[in-house]
Amino acid sequence: MSTTDVIEAPEKERELVAWAEEIGRAVSEHAARHDEDGTFVTEAYEILKESGYLALAVPEELGGRGATIRQVAMAQRELARHDGSVALASVMHHHVVLFTAWRYRRDMPGAEATLRRVADEGIVLVSTGGGDLTDPRGVATRTDGGFIVNGRKPFASQAPVGVAMSTMFTYDDPDEGPVVLNMSIPMSAEGVTVVETWDALGMRGTGSHDIELRDVFVSDQQVMARRPHGTIDPPLQVILSHAMPPIAAVYLGIAEATRDHAVAALADTARAEDTLRQRQVGLMDARLRVAGWALDGALQTVGDDPTPSLDTVAEVMVAKREIALAGTEVAGLAMEVAGGSAFSRRKPIERGLRDLQAARYHPLDPEETLVQVGKLALGFDAAAR
Repeated sequence: MSTTDVIEAPEKERELVAWAEEIGRAVSEHAARHDEDGTFVTEAYEILKESGYLALAVPEELGGRGATIRQVAMAQRELARHDGSVALASVMHHHVVLFTAWRYRRDMPGAEATLRRVADEGIVLVSTGGGDLTDPRGVATRTDGGFIVNGRKPFASQAPVGVAMSTMFTYDDPDEGPVVLNMSIPMSAEGVTVVETWDALGMRGTGSHDIELRDVFVSDQQVMARRPHGTIDPPLQVILSHAMPPIAAVYLGIAEATRDHAVAALADTARAEDTLRQRQVGLMDARLRVAGWALDGALQTVGDDPTPSLDTVAEVMVAKREIALAGTEVAGLAMEVAGGSAFSRRKPIERGLRDLQAARYHPLDPEETLVQVGKLALGFDAAAR
């Protein structure tokens, strides 16, 4: 199965997917080594920067390719077929760029300057949102002209090459109580340290280390939003609508590649005539096809310029849940279809199996998603967490 099997893509989407395939073939030669060593995919990021791929979602008038949410998702889905770590790490940059482009279209402060730097300098943007969301890890204290922030941010993908981070802190406002402050902080700021903690089961090349912030000054101008604590409020709804479809697409691409490796291992062998193996291949294809439909449906709902909507967030999360469950099931089936050879660390099926485990940890996780959908159906406050 390929990225274009599910839907016939428009010309620009096909061009961007082909570009991602070209880059994927170039970066894939380093994938096994970085997985084995647990080291960051440095060579891939050099290619991403030199090729201009980091500006995939930067508007064309600012020097980028102007990719939509769907186009980014489809390109990353293809890239993931070649190296899951590169695709997952870079999608964390792309979804920040997508949201920054959304802010740019609304003339929000700082958006154009950031996008121009991505296009002109190839800077990498790091997000800590997955570990923060509605209850950030760290606190902000008011001071003259801004805030002093302290905290430790885990799972910060691309931390080794990040130039600026989009992050959140809790501020205990004397009048309002706890609020969430969204901030943009240079990685070079005094008090910011990357702590090399990443040594995981899968996605080992993403460089998803901790970022520690000790007494870091953040000016009022660096505060991009002030949001209620513990709530999936409208700005966060828009952020999730941008972020989760491309992230889910990465895992779908890994699952599709894992299926392809298994079928290739089975083909032209006596085991291919076994009805059980034929059924397992059919089940893999069925699960992937439905997962692809789920992604297509979510992307159609999100559109190119999403507005705040808990219903949209729910649909996106349902699609992500379907892909996470389908992906892990397909990986297990791929191991059985390919047989004992798939158990070898030298085979990409084993890496796909490990990488796909990470799909369940991105918020909202599969069980939280069901609670969210149930709350919406029963009329409870689905924004509260």
